[in-house]
Amino acid sequence: MATRLLRLHWPPSAMRPSLLHLAGLASASAWAPVAQSSAGGRPMMHPSVHPNGLTSALRASSTGMPPLDADGASTEEHLALARDAMNFIDASPDPFHAVQTASEALESAGFVEWRDDGGDDAALSPGGKYYFTRNKSTLVAFSIGANYQPGAGFKIIGSHTDSPNLKVKPYSKRTTAKDGGASGAIQLAVECYGGGLWHTWFDRDLGLSGRVFVRNDNGTIRQELVKIDRAVLRVPNLAIHLQTATEREAFKVNKEDHLAPIIATAVKASLGGKGGDGTEKEKKEEKGEDDGWTKHQEPLLVQMLAAELDVAETDIVDFELNLFDVQRASLGGARNEFVHSARLDNLASCFLSLRGLIDHVGEGGVENDADISCIAMFDHEEVGSSSATGAGSPIVAEAVKRISHALGADGPSVYDRAIQNSFVLSVDQAHAIHPNYSAKHEKGHGPKMNGGMVIKRNSNQRYATNGVTGLVVRELARRAGLPPIQEFVVRNDCACGSTIGPIISSATGMRAIDMGCPQLSMHSIRETMGTRDFSHGLALFRAFFNDFSRVDGSIEE
Repeated sequence: MATRLLRLHWPPSAMRPSLLHLAGLASASAWAPVAQSSAGGRPMMHPSVHPNGLTSALRASSTGMPPLDADGASTEEHLALARDAMNFIDASPDPFHAVQTASEALESAGFVEWRDDGGDDAALSPGGKYYFTRNKSTLVAFSIGANYQPGAGFKIIGSHTDSPNLKVKPYSKRTTAKDGGASGAIQLAVECYGGGLWHTWFDRDLGLSGRVFVRNDNGTIRQELVKIDRAVLRVPNLAIHLQTATEREAFKVNKEDHLAPIIATAVKASLGGKGGDGTEKEKKEEKGEDDGWTKHQEPLLVQMLAAELDVAETDIVDFELNLFDVQRASLGGARNEFVHSARLDNLASCFLSLRGLIDHVGEGGVENDADISCIAMFDHEEVGSSSATGAGSPIVAEAVKRISHALGADGPSVYDRAIQNSFVLSVDQAHAIHPNYSAKHEKGHGPKMNGGMVIKRNSNQRYATNGVTGLVVRELARRAGLPPIQEFVVRNDCACGSTIGPIISSATGMRAIDMGCPQLSMHSIRETMGTRDFSHGLALFRAFFNDFSRVDGSIEE
């Protein structure tokens, strides 16, 4: 069957927490669930609290976990948002599904799809909310302030939909022998995408997702998303007994030889069946349709895809597929203070920017806005962003021009003014200080999980942050009552990564800052971040859409 995507239903605006709630500063009594006794009587109290004593912040959580974090704050009020984020990430194992899930959430919030071929340019109007996609893997959504005037700025939160993973090669067949060769196993040919911690992909339950191109009866070709959410693939480790002491210590991975996943055994072939060879190839040859593509595909893969999509094997003409860990996101830690999940880098940022824009619109922000509030979720950040759908493409500059033109803001001077009034939050996950490798971090700049958002700085311009853009974000956080923004720089003896901020800023001339939520295990198949940092991120993004113009105007030239 074709994959069915989860539609996220978030609480109506009247029930959503205020910025103070999201900052963890309001009373826990308003949000923390209260565990009931087995008899349904009085709430169960923390063992150290007298029944007559005192605050609801000390009530036991509904999970039976200790109710307080180390600083005395409750985690309970942050769990609903964290679970929404976990649902979004679980539904989005690849950029295509991330964009599809985000599109459905936007449409549920009243956003209208805007055609990206220029035909809908006249349809834009102040007070409206719209989105468009590119290649089904990049998304831009925006709301136009009801008080918009030509030359007004764009408040943009940028993120990326891709994560390091194993992708199926264009020719998926790796095992050519009908009996599977010496191992008797059938494998898929895969390619490493991005800079993954590839040793973490061993001994994981792996599914398949992506898009498949299917030929219709009339000869046209449609695109179908597929998500095989079960353990159909596995990359097994080599047993310790078959490794030398030096090999065990090094654990060197040859990405071509050691990462090919097993999809099946060739038992069927050894019993006289057709197993790992050409049922699909033979069908097309019988019809005189040897297309030069099918013969290079693993037949079991094609059969699986056809079964999932309920189409004929012969109608599948191409695909773009990646592997993913089928283990779902989970809460962790003694107090549920962590979220463990695949693809936190950077679907956590995608989710929070999406939710921030939807909240901004749902809570009346558009009616009081004179600017354009926008999110941009790009593909291909993990491989440099230089593509038609990456942050290095003209997508942002073209969107500013087309949207401004559709709103009657023509002329170079008006466009230049809009660029100068615009601001980009480039939001990508940040490195939290690792307790086992603290020497790898710069001593004076050690972001902590659950400690709030992180600004990334690098004087060599690997990040786009400067004094003014950093001050704007710190002031937004201060006015919203959020924890002080944390700072990250690399050690002088360590190479510095980069992300989409410098790319967008240099291509458009917009002011930008690089920042993100702190996390551990970046680029692992399974990453970790703080539960409360979802709330910190959302509160900051809502403050950005609501208050940026006032904060920006308060800083003298």
